[in-house]
Amino acid sequence: MAVAAFKGLFNSKFHGNKMMERKSSGRRRVFVQTETGSVLGIELDRSDNAHTVKRKLQIALNVPIEERSLIFGDVVLKNDLSTVRNDFPLLLTKNFMHRSSSTPCLSPTGKDVQQRDQSGPIEILVCSDHFSRIRKLVREIVEAMKFGIDPIPICGGLGGAYYFRDCQGENWAIVKPTDEEPYAPNNPKGFIGKALGQPGLKRSVRVGETGFREVAAYLLDYDHFANVPSTALVKVTHSIFNVNGEVNGTKQQERKEFSKIASLQQFIPHDFDASDYGTSSFPVAAVHKIGILDIRILNTDRHAGNLLVRKIDGGGGLDQVELVPIDHGLCLPENLEDPYFEWIHWPQASIPFSEDELEYISHLDPFRDSELLRMELPMIREACLRVLVVCTIFLKEAAISGLCLAEIGEMMSREFRGQQEEPSELEFICIEARRLLEERNMLSDNVRAVENEFQFEIDCEEESDITYNLEKKLAPQACWPLGGNIRNPLSKVEENVEECTEEDGNIIPPRSDEYAFTAQEKAPTVPRLSMSMKNVSIGDKSWKHENVMQKNGYLSGTSSGNRSVNEQFAGSTRFVKLADMSEEEWVQYLENFQHLVCLAFSNRKSASVGQRQRQRLGTSCQF
Repeated sequence: MAVAAFKGLFNSKFHGNKMMERKSSGRRRVFVQTETGSVLGIELDRSDNAHTVKRKLQIALNVPIEERSLIFGDVVLKNDLSTVRNDFPLLLTKNFMHRSSSTPCLSPTGKDVQQRDQSGPIEILVCSDHFSRIRKLVREIVEAMKFGIDPIPICGGLGGAYYFRDCQGENWAIVKPTDEEPYAPNNPKGFIGKALGQPGLKRSVRVGETGFREVAAYLLDYDHFANVPSTALVKVTHSIFNVNGEVNGTKQQERKEFSKIASLQQFIPHDFDASDYGTSSFPVAAVHKIGILDIRILNTDRHAGNLLVRKIDGGGGLDQVELVPIDHGLCLPENLEDPYFEWIHWPQASIPFSEDELEYISHLDPFRDSELLRMELPMIREACLRVLVVCTIFLKEAAISGLCLAEIGEMMSREFRGQQEEPSELEFICIEARRLLEERNMLSDNVRAVENEFQFEIDCEEESDITYNLEKKLAPQACWPLGGNIRNPLSKVEENVEECTEEDGNIIPPRSDEYAFTAQEKAPTVPRLSMSMKNVSIGDKSWKHENVMQKNGYLSGTSSGNRSVNEQFAGSTRFVKLADMSEEEWVQYLENFQHLVCLAFSNRKSASVGQRQRQRLGTSCQF
């Protein structure tokens, strides 16, 4: 795939958030969610701005609005609300994400919020053709609710989840409110302590943002290739939901209803999950298809418990089953993370891709995928889309080079040596692509500086001195230093949430995951290089990180290893960040990345051929 073709996309009217800049006509309805989980449906007039919306929230929900911003995806809304689309959720959050553990969580008061929000009990926040199946599910559930068939809380897991049922009382959908996620203010299982928008279980996945990732995985599963159940983002109102600090009565008439933003996913009847039985008999094609999806979306939590197994014919044999992947809330992180692929050591993952699978991969277009998600989920952050693009390019080039699923997964996974976490081979390539970009930017800045100074000297000196001055100033550029006092893309990133530059109109919000590269006298180094990367000029390096113990007892900067996210809470180290590049830098970065990926796979193939030749020679010498 030619990354150069991507350059024209930035000038397209559909690029990025510009796709949402269509001036809306007439009234629009939006759903505003506070950092503590309260939700209110509001009708927007053309005269409305962020202040008037916040004032309506204050009156309806009795929440503070001082030093708080109205956020839509990556953008803080100020005066102009034309970018806000109909039926989409906004978030009212503190201007800075630092939050004292003693700060109280505000819950809805006794005011009847539903008197001001006249929307239905379940409303899909996106009404495109992709969600026709979900609309049918919602109609069935709403009809059952009218007959008094209430949802049932799900006991398992770390977050709040509920079975919503049909008129026969059968489980019909699973609803997960965003404010009941782990660490979220209204988590019903004790995992609280953060506001919506702060780093969550994974530092690159914010609290309250797993729901739209579930929807993204469904949207990216073209033609139901990997069998992801139908999923949508909804606003749902019911008394079953948990609000911490609120005491609900035991009788139905005493319980108050609360509105929540949530993901709603079709419930799939199943016989067991992949952890209950041996996996060797699972269909090769099913494992491959789920693995292809996991690689594209950089799934950091694909464990056996979120792979459902259904018997197709009702018999006892495992040869007639299908796999259903669920729980994609920890995919598409904002930075490259250490993925967790349960299937990586399954025998099916070592079998080469079929022709149909290779054809499917060849037709994947990460830029088209990004545009789809921007259109359907405009609250998604650009950093997540950049991770999608990088991982999809890597998958496509790996498939072209003949790698199997297990080999690709291994190249994306980090290794541990003692207690030190080392970048994956994918991260090595990204690090080198960033280094090349930084060198190019530095060289361009110096050339421009020389040209400007040279132009000044033309006006001040005799013509005979021009050549001498130019040669004198350009001479140091003949050998460009890799170290020195420059911003180093290879150094460990550090958190920086204190700075936010405000401009007129909409501004970029302070981000709790902003990390600043620290200037070093010498670039840090990396010890482990596979044969495929030794010739990509990364060099012999050494990554070391201080072992800082966290409250939960795990070491800071460690990956999950063989544990799923449900078994560990420690955040992993950031080696690669993609969000801080401008659009022009991003295009150049992708060109560097694709060139290095092709070179890495070429070297890997050459090394593999050489190894087979040596093995054949060794065998012939024995006779």
